[in-house]
Amino acid sequence: MAKIREDIEENTASLQEEYDELPYQIKNKLEWFSDQKIGIIFHWGLYSQAGIVESWQLSKEDDWARKKGSWREDIQTLRKDYWELNQIFNPENFDPQDWAKKAKKAGFRYMIFTTKHHDGFNMYDTQYSDYKITAAESIFHKNKQADILKSVIEAFHKVDIATGLYYSKADWHSPNYWKPNQTPYGRYASYDPYKDPETWKKFSQYVENQLIELIKNYGPTDILWLDGGWVNTTHNEYLPMKDIVAKLRKIQPDLLVVDRAVGGKYENYITPERKVPEVPPKKAWESNIPLAKNWGYVPHDEYKSFEEILNSVIQVVSLGGNIILGVGPKPDGTLPKEAQTIMQKLGNWLQIYGEGIYETRPYQELTKKGWFFTRKKNTVYAFHKNEGTKISLDLTDFPTKIKKAVDMETKEELLVEQQRVYVDQQSEFVGIQLQLEEKV
Repeated sequence: MAKIREDIEENTASLQEEYDELPYQIKNKLEWFSDQKIGIIFHWGLYSQAGIVESWQLSKEDDWARKKGSWREDIQTLRKDYWELNQIFNPENFDPQDWAKKAKKAGFRYMIFTTKHHDGFNMYDTQYSDYKITAAESIFHKNKQADILKSVIEAFHKVDIATGLYYSKADWHSPNYWKPNQTPYGRYASYDPYKDPETWKKFSQYVENQLIELIKNYGPTDILWLDGGWVNTTHNEYLPMKDIVAKLRKIQPDLLVVDRAVGGKYENYITPERKVPEVPPKKAWESNIPLAKNWGYVPHDEYKSFEEILNSVIQVVSLGGNIILGVGPKPDGTLPKEAQTIMQKLGNWLQIYGEGIYETRPYQELTKKGWFFTRKKNTVYAFHKNEGTKISLDLTDFPTKIKKAVDMETKEELLVEQQRVYVDQQSEFVGIQLQLEEKV
């Protein structure tokens, strides 16, 4: 599959990594994670105000982000105007309770929120940077919900949705990452950390301070989702992850840490981006798919159809993974209507078929063309996109006898003859619950 955008980070080697010995808290948390199945991730920040592809246009090397329309003609003006968006960004219609209510109805079990993208703008009240939503120069700082992250976390906890934190390890606004007297070319630090260890040490401490602050002040947090995979893999940009994670887990012992595209013991689960993997990773995993073309809000964005999203959900879950769907809130704080429509349709579908999605595991021993299977104890769920005709599911080679088959939509018992299930239904989608005589 060709890459859609050059910000997609992958580490093909980590896809087939297996776990080393894990603390029991993390083992249990990974089982919990694998039960949740469907999450939502919000990318929201100054890039939403600009209406551009997150903050990528700031990186001179990443010209792919400017090819279809640079926000400003030259990079110096672009950067200057972008940094000053903190004085304009004013989400006066921000209603986290509404977000949480809609996410709950959509069937999402967990939520990840972007605390800081690569641009360095903090969507929470950090004590380690003045470039934040709660700073005096931010027009939104007097709002009662100025600490946006706190408001979001509280709203989602109230409706019993688990929470996670996206955090970019890079910070293009930090003087210890992009030095003011230097001209950064690409996404990396403007200097070589090996040649300037003192500056890198300051930056490492800054990252550590912010991560501790996030886990301590905005918990309980289930997932720390670290982006900017070039940090910890290339250009001598290495953070002391062993020490950092140890300090974080003193605060929250069962915290899942996802150092994306890095591999190793601090990538607790794998995150294939914008795709369903052909071969499932050996670790727990989560496909990341935005509802639109972009993660953040872009005016007139191209949204996927509900059918495409649903197909991804079913495929991912049948392979044993989770799926997290991306929504980019508008600069005024509301969710795009296109995203709300997809969310509503997904929630309606899960009201009928969710039993075969949540808390399930794959049943890959059983493969039939056009069918997708999940399992839960002695129950197998079979999903199939119908073309409006009567269909049947042939399980004559299935080793366990089928005790009963039920149409998940109508709740009616289906005819089973010699291990073949007959579905006399002409809806666009078929879901069958198969009760087996023996546990699979």
